[in-house]
Amino acid sequence: MESHVDNILNDLRKDDFQAYMLTQFTNVEYISGYRPTSFAFLIIKENPIIYVSKMDMELAGNDSSVEVREYESFDVMIRELKSEGIRNMAIEPTLPFSTYAKFREDFKIDSRTYVDKQRMIKTPDEIARISKATEIAQKSFLQLDILNNECSEKEVAFDLVRLMIENGADKESFDTIVTSGANSSLPHAIPQAKSLDQPILIDWGAVFEGYCSDNTRTMVYTERQQEIWDIVAEAHDKAIKTAKPGIKCCEVDKVARDIISDYGYGDKFIHSTGHSLGLDIHETPGFSTRDETVIEKGMVITVEPGIYLEGEFGVRLEDTIEINRKGKVIGDLPLDIS
Repeated sequence: MESHVDNILNDLRKDDFQAYMLTQFTNVEYISGYRPTSFAFLIIKENPIIYVSKMDMELAGNDSSVEVREYESFDVMIRELKSEGIRNMAIEPTLPFSTYAKFREDFKIDSRTYVDKQRMIKTPDEIARISKATEIAQKSFLQLDILNNECSEKEVAFDLVRLMIENGADKESFDTIVTSGANSSLPHAIPQAKSLDQPILIDWGAVFEGYCSDNTRTMVYTERQQEIWDIVAEAHDKAIKTAKPGIKCCEVDKVARDIISDYGYGDKFIHSTGHSLGLDIHETPGFSTRDETVIEKGMVITVEPGIYLEGEFGVRLEDTIEINRKGKVIGDLPLDIS
């Protein structure tokens, strides 16, 4: 964590900033080890400090590698920063306008993504936590015995979350998607209180020690569904083979998108091919048409092509890959569950 602060201090010096203010919970956690429960203001400067609410003082004191101070008011915080000679600072682009408005009259302010850039490259420890989260999630999925499961979509989703927690997860990494039949054509379908239909699409993930996993599997039953599944699987596999250091993210997306388009379903692939994950389920960079980020060793990105036939069904297949010399799938869950 000290290296994270040092890297940002170097960025600040290059851009002639005196401080960098963070409020996004996962960015605060990434830098300090402390995850706020209400709010926090992390000021990265020569002597970094976190202002936290009174009810978080004990938690922050136990977890934070950065000095902790109780937040009293904006006026007090601004006065203390000015007393240190701080006149300009960088902020996160996600800082709420209401907070920005409190500081803009006293400091020269501009937005920067210093932390986001650092978070693109995962450390071996971060990758180990993502791998453990994936292991927990995949083990729990197999325990569902989904092909013989007679519960409703809602019940299956509940059981999957319960199993993940029983197997060591902190929680689910996003609202678990269990959908079937025609509703599977909705990429973010909400589980219903109805029996499982065909096909069955499940998108799920676990959090382990703060880090997320993400997988999707679709179980198909008819020849038509299998035809679509095979196309998506081909796009999935070839995109993973394409991903390696030096390739642009948009080039990986193009490989998956071109395959699906060649089969005549280009307009049915209605989202990007993947996204990074870590402390958040969606991080940067991503495998999208517009993302020209060059892939580097240590990135962790999902590959999740899909085809969605409105009113009929949808198929999505998703794995998370670690970039080393090439893209390596995290976990060992087969694509074909049948």
